[in-house]
Amino acid sequence: MKLAKLKIEGDSRIVGVVEVDGETRYLDLAAFDPSIPTSMRVLLALDGGLAKAAHAIATGLKKKAYVNGTLQAPITNPSKVVCIGLNYRDHAIESGAEIPTEPVVFSKFSSTVIGPGDAIELPAVAKKVDYEAELVVVIGKRARRVSEAEAHKYVAGYCCGHDVSARDWQLGRPGGQWLMGKTADTFAPIGPWLVTADEVTDPHNLKIALRLNGETMQNSSTKEFIFGIDKLIAHLTQLVTLEPGDLIFTGTPPGVGGARKPPVWLKPGDVCEVEIEGLGVLRNPVRGET
Repeated sequence: MKLAKLKIEGDSRIVGVVEVDGETRYLDLAAFDPSIPTSMRVLLALDGGLAKAAHAIATGLKKKAYVNGTLQAPITNPSKVVCIGLNYRDHAIESGAEIPTEPVVFSKFSSTVIGPGDAIELPAVAKKVDYEAELVVVIGKRARRVSEAEAHKYVAGYCCGHDVSARDWQLGRPGGQWLMGKTADTFAPIGPWLVTADEVTDPHNLKIALRLNGETMQNSSTKEFIFGIDKLIAHLTQLVTLEPGDLIFTGTPPGVGGARKPPVWLKPGDVCEVEIEGLGVLRNPVRGET
């Protein structure tokens, strides 16, 4: 099941995403079940919420009651955006870093989150802004002290993500300012929709790529993870309680701009596309600070 947020005549709605005769169509779930909320976080926290959504999609397909609108981030206000650094062995090597023996964790503020089609804004004070394609895990229920064996039960689904990074702030400041380099407004595009976990047979074997202005810059697979999703959730929940709608960015594969010779930095007018097998394409233009 694919779920998205769609802005319809000024209102944000949760919609089911379906393919009909080769076209992507949207179904307004609340039109078929008024108990379905407009917030994805609330839906995920609702007992039986995903089952309600699936039933509404089935009803809408029978009625062919499709709607149009503008896609938004599937989750617009996560309580936490947790990120994992250096989680692909090849990327750690290209970065000149040691292979980590446990997950490298940092975070972004929720103000970084934007949706498909929204512009990544380059801060005037950042001159070396990089791209990073990432698989994003969406938490489906409250998780605290979770074992690796049980971790999969807490995953609602997955989406494409883009961990935009100002390298001159992340690495070029005293002490290394990962938070400041990673958490500028608009630096966490996600989307185009949430694909529920039951539709993703193996999240550890998905093709992942990033294209910059049509040129493939990153091209790998999540099978190259150093730490799998179960281990990440178990590691995080030793100390942090994860809530429905929280996001985990799982790391980026090799090919980032900062590791290239010469380096490739994002500039106004660029277009970034993150594509992950089975999850769709997340497309975002780049602009200067307004």
